Amino acid sequence: MFYVSIFFQYASQYLKTRLTYRSDLVVELFSDLLFQAVNLIFILVVFGHTTLLSGWSREEIIFIYGFFLVPYAIFSSFFNIWDFNERYIVKGEMDRVLTRPIHSLFQIIIERMELESMFGVITGVAIMFYAGSQLGLTVSWYDPFMFILMVAGGALIYAGIFIILASISFWSDSRTDIMPMMYNIGNYGRYPVDIYNQVIRYVLTWILPFAFVGVYPAAFFLGRDEWYFYAFLTPVMGLVFITIAVFAWNEGVKRYRGAGN
Repeated sequence: MFYVSIFFQYASQYLKTRLTYRSDLVVELFSDLLFQAVNLIFILVVFGHTTLLSGWSREEIIFIYGFFLVPYAIFSSFFNIWDFNERYIVKGEMDRVLTRPIHSLFQIIIERMELESMFGVITGVAIMFYAGSQLGLTVSWYDPFMFILMVAGGALIYAGIFIILASISFWSDSRTDIMPMMYNIGNYGRYPVDIYNQVIRYVLTWILPFAFVGVYPAAFFLGRDEWYFYAFLTPVMGLVFITIAVFAWNEGVKRYRGAGN
């Protein structure tokens, strides 16, 4: 309950800060919508030249994209640690974090949250409903529970991967471009993995499992029973990666020796 209370206090202060500059908030939300619209236009352009993409229809790929936006929005809201190396290691803010009686990772998460990114959940669900209506999909009583479970799994996979990357900074404080590169690789999870060659498919499934954020769980709701095994693995992969990430983080903190000069 202590951690829950701290979270809501931070969230309350964050919302007050953002609502102070409402025009900036509206512009940011509009920019996010525009970015998502560009991605949708790209899908429509691709299907302007073909009716199927490796056996997937236009509406199915739009549905996958909509599903992908939901766990990605949750990740973007609470795991903005892309600049952890420079801000907390190089500039020494990790020293401040470690003086407080709360887990360091949790503190960094709530310090860097961007709750306006949760708007992507609404956009993603709206896109899913549109594509689902075009496909004639029906909703079963268990679908909302499966949706929550798989979205949580996808968000934890994203979080786990980037926490592991941030943890590397405890061993090496040199600046690298691996975070932006990983964000770009993550975008491959928006599309069916069977459109890629076997090497990329293997990487996106077992090494950097971004396919579990989009296509695999979405395939469950699309009734693609050939992908059900991978779909049900989504929450498992999420737990595995977040467990590895927390372990790597805790080991890294033990080796942290403070900021140099």
